[in-house]
Amino acid sequence: MPENPADVLFSPATRAAQERYGSRDYIARLEARGHWKSRLPEDIISFIRTRNSFYLGTASRDGRPYIQHRGGPAGFIHVLDQQTLTWPEFKGNRQYVTAGNLSENNQAFIFLMDYSLPRRIKLWGRAEVVEGCNTLIPDICTHPYYAKTERAIRFIVEAWDENCRQYIPTRP
Repeated sequence: MPENPADVLFSPATRAAQERYGSRDYIARLEARGHWKSRLPEDIISFIRTRNSFYLGTASRDGRPYIQHRGGPAGFIHVLDQQTLTWPEFKGNRQYVTAGNLSENNQAFIFLMDYSLPRRIKLWGRAEVVEGCNTLIPDICTHPYYAKTERAIRFIVEAWDENCRQYIPTRP
């Protein structure tokens, strides 16, 4: 796990772009104050536990990106501790792009949105497919939901950020 969560967010190329466009000094001050963290505080954990939907980003070994919606009943995302999330993988279109990507590149990204607040949380980390998911969370495979759980995903948070609310359209 990276020592500084900002190193997960800002690659050398990103920092060069910040320099070029004039925000590098500002971002460097935030980094020096430890603005970005790898452990989730209680308010973010509470927010995550109430979600019924999120977007999961993965990439293949050669960097081909893939974004997939994940949904379920509120509470289907389990927060095991301040750095570990898991959720059931419900039977879907059977393409298994996420599972394939994670088998060769475990870097992943979660985007959680609430249009009614409005609020958005971004999580960078590493993920893995967990077979025999009932060993991960005893009730994850039997969670009361109409979809069949096939396996689970475990996600380890390396960095997180909460975006400003600017430009988020409010919706019920």
